[in-house]
Amino acid sequence: MPRFAFSQIDVFTARPGYGNPLALVHGADGLSGEEMQHFAHWTNLSETAFLLPPTAPEADYQVRIFTPKSELPFAGHPTLGSCHGWLAAGGVPKGDFIVQQCQAGLVKLRRDGQRLAFAAPPAAQSDIGPALKSRIAAVLGIAAAEILATRQLSATRPGWTGVLLKDRAAVLALRPDFVTLGELELGVVAPHGADGVDFEVRGFVNDVGGEDPVTGSLNAGLARWLIGAGIAPSRYVAAQGTALGRAGRVHVAHEDGEFWIGGESVEVISGTLAL
Repeated sequence: MPRFAFSQIDVFTARPGYGNPLALVHGADGLSGEEMQHFAHWTNLSETAFLLPPTAPEADYQVRIFTPKSELPFAGHPTLGSCHGWLAAGGVPKGDFIVQQCQAGLVKLRRDGQRLAFAAPPAAQSDIGPALKSRIAAVLGIAAAEILATRQLSATRPGWTGVLLKDRAAVLALRPDFVTLGELELGVVAPHGADGVDFEVRGFVNDVGGEDPVTGSLNAGLARWLIGAGIAPSRYVAAQGTALGRAGRVHVAHEDGEFWIGGESVEVISGTLAL
């Protein structure tokens, strides 16, 4: 039975058990896509990632990312967690930045003190129509008038739709209807303004089991929207996972045209995996 180095990494936190866990299989080039998907279904985490040698000459490593149901071309917390695991296993970047290869292309990462941060891939954003806004209100169980603004954050999957509410209490009070949610991916945000945190975020998506603890791709889309619209400053901190008993912290910076999405990570499990 083949054996692989394995680690489970908690992302967007320095305190084990308070972020978003990632299962990470090292040296996974001996596994087929079907075997990867089966293992991701078995872990039942929001994402499981598999480290592979890069095929692009400028990349430092390659990663494939799976939810329990399907493969993703890109996702934020697996990007940070995979990079953390690759570095911890002795990976040395070729240049000043770390370059990850994934199905969405090449993603640049940098060290930011104790944190890692990725440069968010480009994403087209657009307005949404009144019918979708009404459906969102029904999903969230609130009146449409309570929604201050909306934005389609990405034209490709994960296809997050951003929803702005008035305050943190309104976000934490949400009890969404996941049946009505269907295929929608909703990211809800509101000003926070305490304990060094600027915004409270929640992410609802059925593909990862309902509510995602802390979501890099969602926060990347929200950053483009909120900073671009003048709702957020060029640097801010978002809290996510509060409603699930987590304490995720996402550090956002808009510099030289790049949206950097960062956070700390901590390894909580390491060992050998038999598949």
